Amino acid sequence: MPRVIALQHHECETLGAISDALRRAGIPFMHRMLSEGFPDPDVAAWDGLIVLGGPYSVCRPERHPVLLRELALIRQALALGRPVLGICLGSQLVAAAIGASVRRAEAPEIGWLPVRLEAAGKEDPVFQGLPDSFVTCVWHSDVFDLPPGAVSLARSRMTPSQAYRYGPNVYGLLFHLEMKPDMVAACVGAFEPGLRRAGIDPDECLIEAQSHLNAIESAAAAVFDRWAALVKDSA
Repeated sequence: MPRVIALQHHECETLGAISDALRRAGIPFMHRMLSEGFPDPDVAAWDGLIVLGGPYSVCRPERHPVLLRELALIRQALALGRPVLGICLGSQLVAAAIGASVRRAEAPEIGWLPVRLEAAGKEDPVFQGLPDSFVTCVWHSDVFDLPPGAVSLARSRMTPSQAYRYGPNVYGLLFHLEMKPDMVAACVGAFEPGLRRAGIDPDECLIEAQSHLNAIESAAAAVFDRWAALVKDSA
């Protein structure tokens, strides 16, 4: 039976809607927080790899040595042809593992903001059928160039690379399509000082979430169900 391991960086940045898709597909999964000191997982023993978001910066891996370990795990998964899904920080780590440059953005991009599909995104097996433009949670301070050999799937006003596909089963989403109400509340509570420094009212962020999460629920289910199907097909 296919199995998926998720690398988690912060207690509030969980699988969210991705876990719902994995359960619908009947795919067992587990979380691993590498910062807790456990041995690194054997990626070869798993059928799929998910790398979640978090407050670290790929631009300064020397500050967070765990990122160097994760890059090695991601490269192993890529070499084995495993399906990989990177979310926010995870998308940056996957991009860096492929060979893209990751750098500090000119300004943080945080809030409920519109993301627009590229032409390739409208035809992509995982993203096809989504609205040409949809509002989702965007929350990052670093950006990346499109990885070599990857296809750009989505962009926002500030950030040209919001989603990409590398090969048939590797996806990176800089935005947080996986967010659910409890995750939003937990992340706002955990990162409230950073939100205020960016000029964002945490309470307003929570209010906006109530309407936008309902609007993107079906899109999130479609994207993550299709990625889960890639795991089953490749196992």
